Amino acid sequence: MTTAPHDAYAATASAAAGPPRTPPRPGRAARLWRGRAEDPVWARPALVALLTLTGALYLYNLSASGYANSFYSAAVQAGGESWKAFFFGSSDAANSITVDKPPAALWPMALSVRLFGLGSWQILVPEVLMGVAAVAVVHAAVRRRFSAAAGLIAGAVLAMTPVAALMFRFNNPDALLALLTTVAVYCVLRALEAARTGWLVWAGVVVGFAFLTKTLQAFLVLPPLALVYAVCAPAPVRRRIGQLALAGAALIVSGGWWVAVVELWPTASRPYIGGSQNNSFLELTFGYNGLGRISGNEIGSVGGGRRGGGWGETGIGRMFGDGVGGQISWLLPAALVLLVAGLVVTRRGGRTDTARAAFLAWGGALLTTLFVFSFMAGIFHEYYTVALAPYIAALVGMGTTVLWEERGHPAARAALAGAVAVTAVWAWVLLGRTADFVPWLRTAVLVGGLVAAAGLLFAGRLGRALALGAAGLGLAASLAGPVAYTLSTLGSGHQGSIVTAGPASARGGPGGGPGARGDGGPAADGGGMPPGAGDGGGRGQGPGQGLGQGQGPGQGVPPGPGQNQGQGQGQGRQAWGEGPAGAGRAGGLLDGPDVGSAVVAQLTENASAHTWVAAAVGSQNAAAYQLATEEPVMAIGGFNGSDPSPTLARFQQYVAAGSVHWFIDGAAGGGARGGGPGGESSAEIQEWVRANFTQVTAGGTTLYDLTSAR
Repeated sequence: MTTAPHDAYAATASAAAGPPRTPPRPGRAARLWRGRAEDPVWARPALVALLTLTGALYLYNLSASGYANSFYSAAVQAGGESWKAFFFGSSDAANSITVDKPPAALWPMALSVRLFGLGSWQILVPEVLMGVAAVAVVHAAVRRRFSAAAGLIAGAVLAMTPVAALMFRFNNPDALLALLTTVAVYCVLRALEAARTGWLVWAGVVVGFAFLTKTLQAFLVLPPLALVYAVCAPAPVRRRIGQLALAGAALIVSGGWWVAVVELWPTASRPYIGGSQNNSFLELTFGYNGLGRISGNEIGSVGGGRRGGGWGETGIGRMFGDGVGGQISWLLPAALVLLVAGLVVTRRGGRTDTARAAFLAWGGALLTTLFVFSFMAGIFHEYYTVALAPYIAALVGMGTTVLWEERGHPAARAALAGAVAVTAVWAWVLLGRTADFVPWLRTAVLVGGLVAAAGLLFAGRLGRALALGAAGLGLAASLAGPVAYTLSTLGSGHQGSIVTAGPASARGGPGGGPGARGDGGPAADGGGMPPGAGDGGGRGQGPGQGLGQGQGPGQGVPPGPGQNQGQGQGQGRQAWGEGPAGAGRAGGLLDGPDVGSAVVAQLTENASAHTWVAAAVGSQNAAAYQLATEEPVMAIGGFNGSDPSPTLARFQQYVAAGSVHWFIDGAAGGGARGGGPGGESSAEIQEWVRANFTQVTAGGTTLYDLTSAR
């Protein structure tokens, strides 16, 4: 065989040069920017841009939320001062009572405060980082088995989900929970690739820490993930069972070590377990914070232990209702369509097919969580739905790209077009609920989505450029609504115990009832009490009638015994009525008051001589004064004022010892009005203080000097 001239020259040059040289390996920075060799050149830069943009958007206007949920911010402040408070999740550095959750969600924020001091950014930036991490994990999980485009779509959908943009800038436990459950799915998918025990054990560890974030809600992902691994892992049955047993053991250890320490710790030397009636974390886990959320039998809650505390109608329609729909449901119908389509496309892949397993894992997590949220009879808030956001995002990313690759088949085109069409129609419905918010967007989304759906339906007959144009238009129309709601969310601060995403006009009441929250402005979150529960702070519905039992015309006047039967009216920030001059908004169950400088000066005078500078009924009230003074304030009765902590006898001992200086007057929460068995303690303490100690007024706030008996 003769050699072509250019081949002969190449051979001669090669012999003269010696052995062939390996091309120099790209540097670490180049590899980081370029990504995997098989990736398109745009894939890694696009990911970097997505994560950078997500971080920048979530950081924008972050300080507008102030301390966000002061209930948790006070515990963060305490953890930044005391390692014991850090470990237990105490509401104050003197360790009187814990928050009504395990402490894992508080730990990153408390460490940030220890390093950088107390402030809004120090508390909320860790939440932003969790959001960016969640986007990265969803991208990585989807990209690993599907295309680069699938990963980017999934990450973008998560980042632009309104409730995700809200909660990854807020200090409730839900941000960390959403991140950890997403990581758990990622670990299981990695384990499924080659029946890797290590990855499955890591999944158990992650779910254990998710339990230490928000107790039993973390376990909603367990049934689908365990079942998917048991069925789809490429290993013999015996090995699969053994691996799942090891993962279960890892979960018990990672989630149980803290519980064991708390339960074995002498109760006299640790804080009271907030949210429980018997000072037991296990009671809290399986009662008020666990099974009680399912059954509605939540002893100590604002519903007073009644079944069905008024948190809206249960049923599958809950996720699409007025209050919840705009938070999470924009792409929920499409995700369900794409889940079915994805399973159909991958049906011939066999038991161990990783693409099929991915649809089963993400889809199973979505359906399980969706079912529980839809039918739970206990306390339910709109922001809980952030747990669904990663699952919806992954299914949208996987499903759209799989159907796009199969677009030569009419059924695949029909499914893809149907997903876009149903999304456009549903966005038209959701945007119609806030007709004054970007009015033109509603029609644009509907028309654009339907045109794109028609184009996708005939994509097989169109040229590639037109087909790509239809796909791009469909993606833009599908994301326009949630992006608009997300940008509105980023533009305003959010404070209080219960917050919602989107424009102020979209913020509904408990369970989705419109107008029940009474937002008076962009930062006016904090409603969501069940009807009739009351909050003693003149809670209003904007300029209309009050919700629950308030004092008089919503002036924030602290009610005395038997004075809480009037209908409240109020409007403005947080929908709390304004109190006397200089007092700021009145405190209550769901948010604390604005604390003026005169009150701070009074409370901090001679603060070092006392363990607690003050005591107040309800954690939100106590938290506001603690954050203002940066000194321990005892939260009598815990969050609802319904925990028997402390009892009257114990509080009298504290007063006799000089441990508490001031008592801040004003009932807060359901406890002081019988919201639970322990609520009697709060009422008894308040009545005893009023009858026996000198009253002082500072900046419109009524205080009682516990060192000065009448």
